[in-house]
Amino acid sequence: MSLFDKPAHVLHDMLQKKEISSVELTEDVLARIDAVEPEIGAYLTLTKDAALAQAEAADKKIAAGGDIAFLEGIPGAIKDNICTKGVKTTCASKILDNFVPPYDATVMTKVKAESPVLLGKTNLDEFAMGGSTENSAYHVTHNPWNTKCVPGGSSGGSAAAVASGTAIWALGTDTGGSIRQPSSFCGVVGLKPTYGRVSRYGIVAYASSLDQVGPIARDVTDAANVLNVISGLDEMDSTSSPAPVPDFTKALREDVKGLKIGLPKEYFTDGMDPEVEKAVKDAIEQYRSMGAEIIEISLPHTKYAISTYYLIAPAEAATNLQRYDGVSYGARVDGADLVEMMTNTRTEKFGEEVKRRIMIGNYALSAGYYDAYYLKALKVRTLIQQDYTEAFQKVDVIMCPTAPTPAFEIGSIISDPLQMYLQDICTVPLNLAGLPGLSLPCGRSSKGLPIGLQIIGKALDEETILRAAYTYEQSQNYHNEMAKLGGEQA
Repeated sequence: MSLFDKPAHVLHDMLQKKEISSVELTEDVLARIDAVEPEIGAYLTLTKDAALAQAEAADKKIAAGGDIAFLEGIPGAIKDNICTKGVKTTCASKILDNFVPPYDATVMTKVKAESPVLLGKTNLDEFAMGGSTENSAYHVTHNPWNTKCVPGGSSGGSAAAVASGTAIWALGTDTGGSIRQPSSFCGVVGLKPTYGRVSRYGIVAYASSLDQVGPIARDVTDAANVLNVISGLDEMDSTSSPAPVPDFTKALREDVKGLKIGLPKEYFTDGMDPEVEKAVKDAIEQYRSMGAEIIEISLPHTKYAISTYYLIAPAEAATNLQRYDGVSYGARVDGADLVEMMTNTRTEKFGEEVKRRIMIGNYALSAGYYDAYYLKALKVRTLIQQDYTEAFQKVDVIMCPTAPTPAFEIGSIISDPLQMYLQDICTVPLNLAGLPGLSLPCGRSSKGLPIGLQIIGKALDEETILRAAYTYEQSQNYHNEMAKLGGEQA
């Protein structure tokens, strides 16, 4: 019996009933890694010995009896921009090639309290800047559904690991769609919580007013359970929300009768793949048949979201990345003096996309251009937030595609930054507004690639989007399907 293809909540019950052991489960997932990781490349660092030791410790706790924590003894993976004490954290950048954090991110402290099995660190676009995981300084990750295609990004390694069975659950980060878009491309469930719902302490900063950590999982039940683990106020993060954290699993019931679903006309525009539009609209009709009310709405400032995001995010990134100067930590390339050493270090160790965003950010923040670009972008961000506030006076959730296309081929648009940035059209507005959003599978393209439905909720109302997602998921079978790899029979 294979175990790597089962969701965490099923494995949790099997462990609780002592039908399997954590060592047995971990060995099965490690065997899966050996079999398909050369084809996928989801990981940057594997910690196999530590994982087996954690599994043995979990089995001892389980043998002692009593209830076990949800993640106890279950193998998972962590995006490599989340600090893990004693385990390399590179952000897929040569500048942090040998950086081993001396502390854990708050989410890691919360996760470790559950005694899970941690398999290692997953690949990403360097410093989370990108939407395809092609910008990693180490290697490209491949989509398990078609290894010629990208897995999405920047959390492409985490999504590919869950989709290929080389992790049962994973953590990712989302600054402009980096959990949701790879989840869409890889046919898994990805949830970006409300900004502040999950602590950012120990997350290597990209754009501090936009970054948020969230779960990537096989199904909605797993996503809700992992969100329970990582949510909550943290005194180490002044932006974390003091709002009470509900038990998100209580939202998992099949009931959308009377739910008001907003359909924003701006999200169904020219340039969207017809197969994506059809799959999403078919899902909306399924909601209608289950008793939901569909209301067309307008989010008029959506057209400015990409340009607003690509001024604010690079401006914050340029500031956050000033610390990588070859002095305190990280890589150093020698020079004749301090300025030359810093210049050499940043020139040699940063990748092209990171340099591009630093330059955009510094330009937007420079004297003479600050008011024209950065300040104006902040004002437009407020207008985008207001669009959502007005829409949510009429509807309970908003639904739209997660991405305008299914996964594209590796190398097909990496040389065209503008085309790559436009992939974020459906996801970046949520980050600008600080709202929660979830992607779950709602179809397949004619080439068999997954298509994602995005469900957007009010601030701190993850419960409603989880209920809506769960109801749809239970009417379909996508969460029981996994990508077939390496000659496996479909």
